[in-house]
Amino acid sequence: MNNKPVRVRFAPSPTGPLHAGGVRTALYNYLFARQQGGQMLLRIEDTDQNRYVPGAEEYILEALQWLGITIDEGPQQGGPHAPYRQSERKEMYREYAERLVAEGKAYYAFDTAEELDAMRKRLEAAKVAAAQYNAITRMEMTNSLTLSAEETKSRLESGEAYVIRMKIMPKEDIRFNDLIRGWVVVHSSQIDDKVLLKSDGMPTYHLANIVDDHLMGITHVIRGEEWLPSAPLHVLLYRYLGWESTMPQFAHLPLLLKPDGNGKLSKRDADLGGFPIFPLEWTDPNTGDKAKGFREEGYFADATANFLALLGWNAGTEQELFNMEELIAAFSFERVHKAGARFDIQKANWFNQQYLKNLDDARLIAQAKPLFEKQKINVTDEQVAQIVFLLKDRVHFVKEIVSESSFLFNTPETYDQELVLKKWDEQAVSAISGFKDSLVAFEGEFTAHNIKENLAATMETLGIKMGKIMQALRLALTGEGHGPDLMVTMEILGKDEVITRLDNALTRLPAQIRLA
Repeated sequence: MNNKPVRVRFAPSPTGPLHAGGVRTALYNYLFARQQGGQMLLRIEDTDQNRYVPGAEEYILEALQWLGITIDEGPQQGGPHAPYRQSERKEMYREYAERLVAEGKAYYAFDTAEELDAMRKRLEAAKVAAAQYNAITRMEMTNSLTLSAEETKSRLESGEAYVIRMKIMPKEDIRFNDLIRGWVVVHSSQIDDKVLLKSDGMPTYHLANIVDDHLMGITHVIRGEEWLPSAPLHVLLYRYLGWESTMPQFAHLPLLLKPDGNGKLSKRDADLGGFPIFPLEWTDPNTGDKAKGFREEGYFADATANFLALLGWNAGTEQELFNMEELIAAFSFERVHKAGARFDIQKANWFNQQYLKNLDDARLIAQAKPLFEKQKINVTDEQVAQIVFLLKDRVHFVKEIVSESSFLFNTPETYDQELVLKKWDEQAVSAISGFKDSLVAFEGEFTAHNIKENLAATMETLGIKMGKIMQALRLALTGEGHGPDLMVTMEILGKDEVITRLDNALTRLPAQIRLA
């Protein structure tokens, strides 16, 4: 590894919302930088102005902040290498592109779109596997390698449109050691003469990110697997520019795969599956279409980070729950997998459930109370605390505390028919009637403990085993056969409501059985 202090960068393009794969890339950069006592930069790569989407940069900044990924240098923080938006560094790139031309490592290309299309068609007709602008085809095109120096100068001075292409030397092996994949070797014949500077004067990704990484002192480039085919070209650019000795180390992360493991995860998969793949909700400024976000769907930021960290990496232990400090301490490239990681939203839900279970009750109550108010459900803080206690271990999201507690606020109008026919018999009627009468006479504090003792005493008097009538009792109170702790449920309902619901069941269920 480089001996210089670690400096990494997350360099997204502001072309829309930040995909889960991009979030994980940012997270791994952050974990590595913090573990090594280094710094993390945010650089906005907005050289492709045609794909720029208003609001995307702000979205990226907010998403990173929500997840707890802190930036040391960037558009908001500033820093010694400002500006941190590539569109604001435009003139800088031309200098390096022109230098490569002067040194014979790049050239001006004046080809029109029609000429490029004709070249592709010629190569396709000749059944050439890859229709590329390369060491062979460039000698048939309109560029400063085939034009005289005078004509090249004349075209430039007349303002004719051109691009600057990298001149790839034939018969050369390019090799680099990837921190995840080991040694990668590619022959230069597989690389085409990529455009470095576009006709609008903006650099392509290839030139801009190499120049910026060098000038910003980046020591490690941690990015997605989709950039692996471009890495040999980038190694060559470092070599051509004379920066190979200080070239950063590469780490290409595995792809995030569809839930079934077949193919790369896409927004369409999320839309079809009804789950989020973006950290925050996104509204398309052109269409108004909304895409779900982890935050708005009720996921905790730390649970989301924990879930994403384990998509492609593990600590080599049985531990699954990590806070950010633990992730920083445990992270290593040696434990990052080469193969793609399946995006299992059920696992994300499990993580959220674990974080919810471990959340301080006071914080959980504070988060749940406004959700009840939003649904226009009047509850006291004490009632919210009781409901949280009742449902905390049964839900994945705070919002489910509200939805799953609806039975507490709505007296059942219907009853599970299958369960009615199975459990509502003479013994159940006798037990429910006896329990209701005991509650009418009950004058003690209506707590779960006292309710249970009262129920047990009543059943003992009637000679009925408690286990035999619990489902029937739940049916009478909630209309369902399953649910949370029944004694706590009755405490929350209160004595009067419990008696009312038992009365209703005793009145309505005989008629429901007759109609079955």
